[in-house]
Amino acid sequence: MKHLLSLILAVWLTQPLAAQVRGEVQIPNLNGFVTLKCDFHIHTVFSDGNVWPTVRIAEAYREGLDAISITDHIEYRPHNEDINADHNRSFDIAAPIAKAAGIILIKGSEITRAMPPGHSNALFLTDSNPLDQQEYMDAFEAAKQQNAFIFWNHPGWDAQQPDTTLWWPEHTKLLEQGMMMGMEVVNGTEYFPEAHQWCLDKKLTMLGNSDVHDPIQAQFDFANGAHRTMTLVFAKEATQEGIREALFAGRTAVYNEEVLVGEERYLKELFENALDITVEKRGNSVRITVKNNSDLVFHLKKTQHDTRLVYFRNYTIVPQGTHVITVRLQEGIQGGDMNFNVENLLVQPNQGMNYTIKI
Repeated sequence: MKHLLSLILAVWLTQPLAAQVRGEVQIPNLNGFVTLKCDFHIHTVFSDGNVWPTVRIAEAYREGLDAISITDHIEYRPHNEDINADHNRSFDIAAPIAKAAGIILIKGSEITRAMPPGHSNALFLTDSNPLDQQEYMDAFEAAKQQNAFIFWNHPGWDAQQPDTTLWWPEHTKLLEQGMMMGMEVVNGTEYFPEAHQWCLDKKLTMLGNSDVHDPIQAQFDFANGAHRTMTLVFAKEATQEGIREALFAGRTAVYNEEVLVGEERYLKELFENALDITVEKRGNSVRITVKNNSDLVFHLKKTQHDTRLVYFRNYTIVPQGTHVITVRLQEGIQGGDMNFNVENLLVQPNQGMNYTIKI
């Protein structure tokens, strides 16, 4: 009877997923690493969100995510009159559904403080309750004691930094004491170029997350091809430990609308692994065939080059498409460098990635 009840419970728990179709997002792996689609900033009714924790699992499954973290606020719980529970409860409710769905669920919480230092998320917690402290440094210390990965949320949020996005002495203190390892470069769909530069300068991990509070479809127009903002994690293995190792190592990129943000070495490899490019010379011209095997779009703009090579001014490589680009060879030139900028692969604040095809 006990086993029968367990089976019935398992079937009942997975019913919401039975009606869902998983939408796979085709993003290439890097050499030696698997690309995992993740969202590490999500809320439920156990803080200021408006959905039950299991809904977040169903959404992640439907959108093809590999991992999420439900990061309910420690200090801000407006539904507390109706939902009074400890800070682990949202994770505990979601965990069996995540396991059934094959979604990696990482225990996390949001440390919610005025600026400075602002809001931060702590991931890979074993117990969220010790983070409930009066002094913010005590909350961070409690997370550090659990070997958490801690990152600064929405550093340019105008509710806390209305005029200028600033790095405060408190952030230096957190960084120097091993209590800040990353930063949201994108929150929702808002890109913070200052955070992008800080991550490059201070060797912080770049993250992009939805920070969703309402049902996810209220924030992103999936019917018209939108996707939630996500962190791409380049992990050695598709496990929680693999994600943890990659985050601490800084192997991430941010996928926001049609834009990718990250270090050039990762974005270049994503670009190259997404495309099959063949070059065929035909008399006084070159035929370049580009097959995009990913769901990513790439916007190319011609940059400085030998003007005897005549090719596009602006070009878009659409997802899952095959493109033929003709380059004309003038004044007897036999080949050279076809230079362009991939405008939507941001390797510096608001600066796309330069790339060359040799012909």
